[in-house]
Amino acid sequence: MSAAPVAVVTGASRGIGHHLATALEHAGYAVERGSRSVAPVTDGAAVERWVGDIIARHGRIDLLVNNAGVIDAEVSIMESDPDQWWETIEVNLRGPYLMTRTVLPHMLAAGAGRIVNINSGAAYRNHDLATAYNVSKGALARLTAATGLNAVHGVRAFDLAPGVVRTDMTEAMDAHRDRTEWTEPAVVAELLLAIASGELDEWNGRLVRAGVDTPDSLKARAAAGLAESDRTLGLLPWGADDPLT
Repeated sequence: MSAAPVAVVTGASRGIGHHLATALEHAGYAVERGSRSVAPVTDGAAVERWVGDIIARHGRIDLLVNNAGVIDAEVSIMESDPDQWWETIEVNLRGPYLMTRTVLPHMLAAGAGRIVNINSGAAYRNHDLATAYNVSKGALARLTAATGLNAVHGVRAFDLAPGVVRTDMTEAMDAHRDRTEWTEPAVVAELLLAIASGELDEWNGRLVRAGVDTPDSLKARAAAGLAESDRTLGLLPWGADDPLT
């Protein structure tokens, strides 16, 4: 059984997941790195076997980082391929759902745990390209908020938007073809480690963004008070007389 805190990171064989898993290892975590060859996150049976093996070897999971994700072609809905569109939803939403659903009972039994979903600003804006990615990330934000309701039992959830880190995926995107400024992986790791340590527990159920937020700025903002809807996905009413307010 592991004396060190145990972190599970999906999609950790390359890109952001690799950077985050390495940062956690350097911080003293026993890290289980997920990949398609280990356990495809969309395969419920494979996820259960993998998580079961981790629990059998370590006896605990303290941190789950749902990082595995893909993006669909940067085309409009009319030009999109239905199979690729749905596969993107499956990886980006069903994957975190299955991982969360499988890991959560162990965290609840321990009375503690944190789940971090790697999200994106695409969840919060309207855009007519790569719509499956945008839809999946918006839905992921709702999953994060719902999972965060388990804070009363000691388990918290967070959306972490990494900005634009230079990876194989982002370099292949038309949207970043001429980009010269990238978010450094160390900045993303700094926020993840702050979340994992409990420093940012007031941000449970909410979004934090690397490259804009820092642990200090987030702690200061939380100390000043957070409204129920701050940094969450929701309906914007037209004013005080909107019957939906």
